[in-house]
Amino acid sequence: MRVLVVEDEPELLQVTAQTLRESGFAVDEAADGEEGLYKATTWEYDAIVLDLMLPKIDGWTLLGKLRKKKKTPVLILSARDGVRDRVQGLDIGADDYLVKPFELSELLARLRALIRRAAGQALPQIKIGDVTVDTRTRTVTKDGSLADLTGREYAIVECLALQRGGLVTRTYLYEHIFDENDDSLSNLIEVHVSNIRKKLGKDFIKTRRGQGYIVDD
Repeated sequence: MRVLVVEDEPELLQVTAQTLRESGFAVDEAADGEEGLYKATTWEYDAIVLDLMLPKIDGWTLLGKLRKKKKTPVLILSARDGVRDRVQGLDIGADDYLVKPFELSELLARLRALIRRAAGQALPQIKIGDVTVDTRTRTVTKDGSLADLTGREYAIVECLALQRGGLVTRTYLYEHIFDENDDSLSNLIEVHVSNIRKKLGKDFIKTRRGQGYIVDD
């Protein structure tokens, strides 16, 4: 899943982005509100982590402008812990609000929950036939046995599972599993899908030629 982190404190931005990457997220970064608004409205993200006190454009303004164009889940991350601040953030379109300082484990859990809810999945486990995708532990099992997937293979499986029953285009996969610094070749999706089929069964991912991929029972 691809996340945008908008934070003007360099150290916190670095730590947050690195933690998310180590947890399997593709991460884009923005150090001010102007850059954050540009990226948030230009590319597709599964969630946005947004500070409020930003240079150039503050977080409230950024969120207000974003909501006129997109429904991307937004988690506000702010030192402003007053009830009025939290209410204002939620009322103008935020989906969650986390006060600094915070535990990174809680940030990760809240992001996972936001992404699941946006995809209409209430629980962290998604069952597709004899395959179970656990978005909390980032693991996949088949008939109860752990599948040995690479990080990128898992990301593709998770993306498809969250859109279970729906057609997922190659463009959608690129937008949601690669970040702005990734220079992967365009044919890698097919390579990863081929490897996933070897591990989870040749019929687990169905191809609709010229359209994309779909997973379902």
